[in-house]
Amino acid sequence: MKSFQKYILLPLILTASLPGLGFCYSITKGPENATVLAGSEARFNCTVSAGWKVLIWLFKGSPVLTVLSSQGSVETTDRFTSRNYSAGDEFTSELIIHNTQLSDSGRIECSIQQPSQNNFAFLSVQVNGSLLIKNSTLTVKDNQTIEIVCEALGWAPAPVIAWMTNDSLVDKSSYVTQQSPGSHGLHNALSTLTLTPRDTEVLTCLADIEALPSPQNASVTLIFDNSATENYYSEDNRSTWVIVLAVVLSFLGIVLLVVIVVVAVRCCMKRRASTYQNEIRKVSAEKKKGDLEDRQSGSENLGYIPEELWNTEQSPGLSSLPPMFSKFAGPDDNLHITSVPKVRPQRRPDYPISPKKIRNVTLV
Repeated sequence: MKSFQKYILLPLILTASLPGLGFCYSITKGPENATVLAGSEARFNCTVSAGWKVLIWLFKGSPVLTVLSSQGSVETTDRFTSRNYSAGDEFTSELIIHNTQLSDSGRIECSIQQPSQNNFAFLSVQVNGSLLIKNSTLTVKDNQTIEIVCEALGWAPAPVIAWMTNDSLVDKSSYVTQQSPGSHGLHNALSTLTLTPRDTEVLTCLADIEALPSPQNASVTLIFDNSATENYYSEDNRSTWVIVLAVVLSFLGIVLLVVIVVVAVRCCMKRRASTYQNEIRKVSAEKKKGDLEDRQSGSENLGYIPEELWNTEQSPGLSSLPPMFSKFAGPDDNLHITSVPKVRPQRRPDYPISPKKIRNVTLV
């Protein structure tokens, strides 16, 4: 309500004071165009000569702030404020627009209520959007052509895209930039860089608009992979080692085969020699056994009667005839034969016990 009353009183005051002003003052320097980022402040200056009474600031044709020489600034909203400066006979009023928005872009006027004494400028509010490269690190191989995509979203106006590699600008023929409208009056841009890296390098995408003090940037590191050459040498080395290993293993295999054959032959020879010796020992043992049995059978005298048995006192029932005659004689009732147990002859010493000569009969 107060602001409405001020807007009504201002024209009345100006109308009442105009006849006595004399119209001897003027605007010596008007406002200049300004380009700012959304959310920041915009400032405009208007300088008038001595004798001025009223200075009015208009935003898109509507008064937003009034400055009276006798009272100072009359502010009607917090978004539009002013600061005043005096230098000699001149007076300067600075209009400050706070928290600018994209919709604030337009015409700003400075008026002292005299014909042809209005000065104006234009306010341009720009929006700094986002800038990104999807991959922060890429690995590329030799002679590999790649595409790097830089995406700018939500800008006003559409940004100018440029590329740099290792702090040097890339030729414009190496990339293509496409612009498209976004939401709420904003713009998008997509830039695609095509190149064939020769070494590890850093690529930087730059997006610039007038309101930015320096371009916004996004970077990606290209890691040049020279493992193909390394793999080539490693494969050669691997092949060399394989060949050497094959030769060594072949030689070892041959040596091992020779050793196995020699061991097998020696084992067979030992086995045969052992078998032959066993056979010889067996034959020799059998021969010795046969000779012993022959010797025993040849020396044994079945008709031999020990000297003790010839004593009739020790063998009273023994017939006077030798056993061999009783063996071939037929049965005789009058002949009384007493069975005498067979006594195995005992070995005698080499010399005879008695010098008697004994007749030995061998039955075959």
